Amino acid sequence: MNRAVKYGILIFALALITLGIIVGEPLEVFRKAAAVCLECIGVG
Repeated sequence: MNRAVKYGILIFALALITLGIIVGEPLEVFRKAAAVCLECIGVG
């Protein structure tokens, strides 16, 4: 792959990560992960 394609993919990935952070996805992922962990140890 040439340099332009690599940078294009990088910019696209960073844009999607930024969009996910803006809409609050990290908090949702954390909530789901905490629920799974609590179910595994038998608390939730």
